[in-house]
Amino acid sequence: MRNLVWFRRDLRLHDNTALFNACKDAEDGVVAVYYLTPQQWSSHDDASLKVNFWLENLTLLSKALEKINIPLLIETCHQFSDVPEAMIALAKKHQCNDIFFNREYEFNEQRRDESVLRAAESPKIGVHRFHDRVIVPPHEIKTKEDKFYSVFTPYRKQWDKIAAECATVLPEPTKQKSINISPDDIPKRVQGFHLEGLPNALWPAGEVEAHRRLETFLEKINGYGNARDIPAVDGTSQLSPYLAAGVISPRQCLVPAIEANGGCVGGDCGAATWISELTWRDFYTHVMVGFPRVCKTQPFKQQTEKLKWRRSEQDFEAWKAGRTGYPIVDAGMRQLNATGWMHNRLRMVTAMFLTKNLLIDWRLGERYFMEKLVDGDLAANNGGWQWSASTGTDAVPYFRIFSPFSQSKRFDPDAIFIKNLCPELADVPAKAIHDLAKLPIALRNAGSDYPGYIVDYKSSRARALSAFKAL
Repeated sequence: MRNLVWFRRDLRLHDNTALFNACKDAEDGVVAVYYLTPQQWSSHDDASLKVNFWLENLTLLSKALEKINIPLLIETCHQFSDVPEAMIALAKKHQCNDIFFNREYEFNEQRRDESVLRAAESPKIGVHRFHDRVIVPPHEIKTKEDKFYSVFTPYRKQWDKIAAECATVLPEPTKQKSINISPDDIPKRVQGFHLEGLPNALWPAGEVEAHRRLETFLEKINGYGNARDIPAVDGTSQLSPYLAAGVISPRQCLVPAIEANGGCVGGDCGAATWISELTWRDFYTHVMVGFPRVCKTQPFKQQTEKLKWRRSEQDFEAWKAGRTGYPIVDAGMRQLNATGWMHNRLRMVTAMFLTKNLLIDWRLGERYFMEKLVDGDLAANNGGWQWSASTGTDAVPYFRIFSPFSQSKRFDPDAIFIKNLCPELADVPAKAIHDLAKLPIALRNAGSDYPGYIVDYKSSRARALSAFKAL
């Protein structure tokens, strides 16, 4: 018996459920495969930076697998629809009786995996699927009416009861019988993606780096509750790219977090707050599975499809470039463009500015984030955007619109972060940066070429309220 393990967004050796089980059951060795699907990735708006991150992690994963006698093969199928036939042909070629993989929950990915199951029926190849990308599988938490939750708080109460039972990490996969199959080289280029000159130095690949970041973060986790909202300080784990690519598992994060929280899942300390962020990851996946329309560019609140969004290419381009005249918004967008990552507080601020103050369709912003983010994940990105746009599940009420000035005053009081990303504001006093009326005067006094407001804040806020009330 030889097994085939199919890697996707689970690019790690340790605590990998499919890999562990494939190794446990194999008698004649294990073969691993990863499919490049560039046309599908392009249609999903995957960022070049993210694809490059995947390739770098694949290189390290291949070396780690080789040490336990598992060759990693790299094949190209431009679309997901090409994968089932290629998968069965590969299994036959290498005499693999069973295929092992971890579940993915997006609509297209689920449809691809179901096609693999059907293709495996005739040749009688076994298919084994595992929940691995989430802590609590989506279907395990339901309302009393056996429906998926659409509000976070009652979902969290159920999640808390189950999560501790899931907080175990698998042993290392066993070393396999050596087989006469050589691993493939990891490509340096992927058609349709520009991988040269990307800022990947900010995101070193590999499990070792992921766990180094986790250990560093655990040393300061008690202060996470306050530090997580301050973009000028290193107060977050910055593990999101590693979780999105599966270089570290959510269980590997949860286990030490529970330990730091005194053995509990809930509470109000820093560790409990971070556990809550892990819960949000599961919740947005739960919503995506229960309400698949969110995978299809549709709002969760279907009545908001009638919103009269503005069409302004000029305003949208200014927002993307970080030249709106609103400092905290521009700083966030410039961080995204420069690093492929944005502080979570700023993701909310920039998203709400686009959807409320500019009244531009959230789907345009969601797509732009995916095109740039190294940690782009459909469930989390869509959930965050629909929360900010008041179109999603458990979203912010439409009349609660963040003021960019109160946000910057509260979370970047000395404008350290803003000035670092917007050097045109270096000579502008922080108090003026946080003041709607004083900023234009301070800009003139400083001789700054920072752009003026592209939209009047008060009238834009009233316009958004009117558009939502019209529903």
